[in-house]
Formats: sequence, C-alpha cells, structure tokens
Amino acid sequence: MKLRAIIAGLVASVFLSGANGEAQAEGPWRAHEENTRGWMLMSPGERIEHQTKIRSFKDYDDCHAYQVAHHRLMQERAEGRGLKLPETGRDVCLRLLSSPDHRN
Repeated sequence: MKLRAIIAGLVASVFLSGANGEAQAEGPWRAHEENTRGWMLMSPGERIEHQTKIRSFKDYDDCHAYQVAHHRLMQERAEGRGLKLPETGRDVCLRLLSSPDHRN
C-alpha cells in the first residue's frame, strides 16, 4: 500500500510539473554550474550567498551592477589560476524588467 502511494505521488508530481518542465522554469532561480559564471571558482558558501543575493534584488540596475562585479571577480580568479571563463550566458537580472516591482 505504501509503495502505491509513493508511485501515485511521483506520477502526480510529473503530471503537475508539465512534460517539458515549464512549471520548474517559472520557479525561483537556482545557481548551478550551467548558469553561474565562475561556479567552479566559488566555495559552497559563496554559491549559496550568490544565489540568495541574486534572488533578493527588486531593481534591474542594482542586480545588473552586482552581476557585473561578480563576473569581474570570477574573471580575476580564473586568470589567477590560468583558466578562461565562457563569455556567453543569460542575464538572470532580465526577469526584473517584467516584474511589477521594477522601477524605471
């Protein structure tokens, strides 16, 4: 009986999240190695702090200024270790431009 409940819960969660993961895309931004420049150069604590900071912004300009400073710091760390960071990536702060809290 317990196994049936677990299976039913898993099926329901897959159904509710949508086949293509759209529901997950609408959730809070999560920092990870595929979307955070310099991920491998950050400590676990810095990763958590970075994610918390990015999530806290209500204004695009403030968020973007932090993002530029973060990228600069990660670039310095990479150069110090003889590494090259990817230049591409999406601007996680763009979500704020469509936010009702955004101020021009």
